[in-house]
Amino acid sequence: MPHILRWLLILVLVAPALTACGGNGMSIAPGANTIEISIAYGSEKRAWLEEAVGQFNAAGQKIASGATIRVTATPMGSTDSMNQILNGTIQPTIWSPASRILLPVANDEWGKRNNGATLVDENAPLLVLSPVVIAMWKPMAEALGWPNTPLGWSDLAELAASGKTWADFDRAEWGPIQIGHTHPDYSNSGVAAIIAISYAAAGKTRGLTVADVQNPQVARFMQNIQSGVIHYGESTGFFADQMFNRGPGYLSAAVLYENLVIESYNRDRYPSVSLPVVAIYPKEGTFWSDHPYAVLNAPWVSAEQREAADVFLRYLLDRPQQELALRYGFRPASTDVPVGAPIVAENGVDPQQPQTLLDVPRPDVLAAIRSIWVENKKRVDVMAVLDVSGSMEDEARLEQAKTALRIFIEQLQDDDGFGLTIFSDSATVLTPVSPIGPKRAEILNRIAGLTPRGGTRLLDTTVEAYQEMSATPPGQRIRAVVVLTDGLDNKSQRKAQEVIDLLQRDREGYSIKVFTVAFGGDADVNLLKEIAEATGAKSYVGKPGERGSIERIYQDIATFF
Repeated sequence: MPHILRWLLILVLVAPALTACGGNGMSIAPGANTIEISIAYGSEKRAWLEEAVGQFNAAGQKIASGATIRVTATPMGSTDSMNQILNGTIQPTIWSPASRILLPVANDEWGKRNNGATLVDENAPLLVLSPVVIAMWKPMAEALGWPNTPLGWSDLAELAASGKTWADFDRAEWGPIQIGHTHPDYSNSGVAAIIAISYAAAGKTRGLTVADVQNPQVARFMQNIQSGVIHYGESTGFFADQMFNRGPGYLSAAVLYENLVIESYNRDRYPSVSLPVVAIYPKEGTFWSDHPYAVLNAPWVSAEQREAADVFLRYLLDRPQQELALRYGFRPASTDVPVGAPIVAENGVDPQQPQTLLDVPRPDVLAAIRSIWVENKKRVDVMAVLDVSGSMEDEARLEQAKTALRIFIEQLQDDDGFGLTIFSDSATVLTPVSPIGPKRAEILNRIAGLTPRGGTRLLDTTVEAYQEMSATPPGQRIRAVVVLTDGLDNKSQRKAQEVIDLLQRDREGYSIKVFTVAFGGDADVNLLKEIAEATGAKSYVGKPGERGSIERIYQDIATFF
């Protein structure tokens, strides 16, 4: 296989196909004279596009032949959707990532695979705009000197490296200084963050080179910021939800989009926000999240679908839809619609910003940036907790879980910590948390030999794994427990509420995250969701027998590390 960006080749083993749904999520039954087009789009604009697509489909617009256009729309992480298009897993008509940063990257990889062919027009029209910002609680920003003192990436790097806490700013109640950004292998905001960090470290706003990125000062700068990260993740929206719902003790600052800062003032969505949030437009520069609308130059896109895509584009750029986007906190791409409320200071944003925009680097520079990030990103200690009770034999659940767990382990870096606990009538720690590199082959062999038997000691085992992880100091590494089960607990001494209360005691961002997977059978989906949410993690429901279901879940969990 030729050398290519690992960033672009994160293996998407199996992903669900684009679902045929309109803006309201309802299934569309194509008629005899219907032209179907699909769009894979950055999930940041989901609320706007769901409403716009629903209205478009209801209007019954047609192409010249008289065929009625039906649009199916699927929100996805921008980098994830790119990888799936390149791998042929999905075949949309239109691709609308959060930023045009990814367009030359996609073309570069598509050309390598298709004799120099071009996948997208790198000057594709833009739908809406929203700058990438550092979202911070307003009192915290003020404690750092904002708005009189401009803040940026260098301030985050200095804070993270200094070991200071908010007690050094006479606000001990806020705890440690904790920051977050998404995983750049899956999310546009994560890509934008590590590019902007590299520019800031190099002292440039354009013309970044591989030599610049490989300067040791860039690695030190990157490491300093990453040391303050609580975890990564696939979704920018998930970070926003966690920050706004869990409060300043969970996250001090996160790399988000301006429109998400505006959303934090929506009390219907976030009724419990205790402090106002402001958008910090980094003084060293940032990027627009500019949402290009790229019709794919791919063999699966027909001439009629291109025509239909043009009709849909004109609809999205019409004044009513651009005004609708503005109501959702996006800056209109159409110059006919002036920027106004809700993009106002009262919602924590500044319509006059950003003042400094960064150039998109060449693909080889992007590859160098990713390599520096991988070398300096925060490492993880994770304990996998696997149900091997007798019911896991049904539908070959244990065999499917073993396959997914092996893939998960293979994605970890050698110096990431990994442990494995299995449970049925009792729990057994097959290997404690320690660097995976020296023991990877041994663990994979032991997983291959697991067999199902006995009952389900879920709650006690989860608490024991959590307590073992608690013995490691917070902040130095990401700490997580990943629990998979298919049944109801029938062997534990602890009660469910007792476990939830224990997990809820530590609400800081550096707290141990307990991810849960309900994998068919009698698994208590609601209890597993409560366990995950109590720690600021995610819960999942896998479907035994559905190709790729459990692999996809473990892949999503891996994005947090």
